Amino acid sequence: MPAEGPVGEPPTPGKRADAQRNRRTVLAAAAEVFVTSGVDAPIRQIAARAGVGMATIYRHFPTRADLVTAVYRHQIEACAEAGPNLLADVDSPFDALRQWIDLFVDFLVTKHGLADALQSDSDRFAALHTYFLDRLLPVCAQLLDAAVDAGEIRPGTQPYELMRGIGNLCIGRDTDSRYDPRRLVELLLQGLRRP
Repeated sequence: MPAEGPVGEPPTPGKRADAQRNRRTVLAAAAEVFVTSGVDAPIRQIAARAGVGMATIYRHFPTRADLVTAVYRHQIEACAEAGPNLLADVDSPFDALRQWIDLFVDFLVTKHGLADALQSDSDRFAALHTYFLDRLLPVCAQLLDAAVDAGEIRPGTQPYELMRGIGNLCIGRDTDSRYDPRRLVELLLQGLRRP
């Protein structure tokens, strides 16, 4: 996948391969740091995880909002691309759906603090939310349809409802370390199965 521009747009033609590699490394490191330390983690922590200097991060992402936006766009793309790949590689459409939902839960856990980080830029946050829905709803629909067609789940589940429900199940993790959203998501998935 080509690297995105500074705020998540398509890459600039002719961007050096090492610059693209550094950018991808920074995005992966930032995502990992966001999970453990939140989106307000020091840039130096992200730079250390990525093995680059802070100047490299600021060259690609002049503001924290630019970095946060790029991380989430990158993760949305990875989640969107995973759906069709799972359908092609996994024997059961239901298992493909389950694995995709596991990736989606990972994304939602990383997403913690996104709204606060972009609070001063509501237009950017709204555009990112629209991008999220535009990219992931069709993938979820494709996976649901394949599982229905295979007779593995009941028809009638809407992609938005499923994604929203999973999102709501993930919220409790922020306030209670004993809470395991994956267990409840698995119960939800079992409820979709045909008897």
